[in-house]
Amino acid sequence: MSGGNVNLYLVGFMGTGKTTTGRAVAAHLGFLALDSDHEIERRAGKSVARIFAEDGETAFRAMERKFIEDGHPGRGAVVACGGGLVVQPGMVALLQEKGVVICLHATLATIIQRTGQNQTRPLLNVENPEERIRRLFAEREEIYRRAGTMILTDFRPQHEMVMHVLRTYQREAPEWERKHGLASADGKGWPGISGGGDGAAETGGPSRG
Repeated sequence: MSGGNVNLYLVGFMGTGKTTTGRAVAAHLGFLALDSDHEIERRAGKSVARIFAEDGETAFRAMERKFIEDGHPGRGAVVACGGGLVVQPGMVALLQEKGVVICLHATLATIIQRTGQNQTRPLLNVENPEERIRRLFAEREEIYRRAGTMILTDFRPQHEMVMHVLRTYQREAPEWERKHGLASADGKGWPGISGGGDGAAETGGPSRG
């Protein structure tokens, strides 16, 4: 199963660009681009907002777990994960067993600017969205930091973000395969990624690239 097609999971708070970045990274790698929220909506036949309203958040979180456990290809996919997916107990370990995990991060001020007026997000459909963002950010930040290499997205052009994620993935995917007994010793199957120096952070730490 070696050969350079380890799955990549992008995690992080809402508004950090996971879906957009994931599509671009997948195009570069020749991988399938998936968004966990979109896949759940497609299979449930209704929007995330409707799932929250009609079935409750607990049911939605169960759908997220099912999707990660066995609802997507085991290789050759870039998966943009919903902001709360990784917060569930055991999800960090599950994602790390399935592939490379990279966390896209942003400052609280940037996230508020990007998402504060977005009423399509169920968790922000409240009287004071900014207060909810601040609370969720505080609750989740440490979990995001533990999930995988953290890349800061503030003030970073999209093409630069994509290349930085690609370089980080290129470095970590062969290591993931070796850890799971899937890679050959010569590391073949990992094409070079052009576009500048590395500058990625160690796992769990932020990087500005």
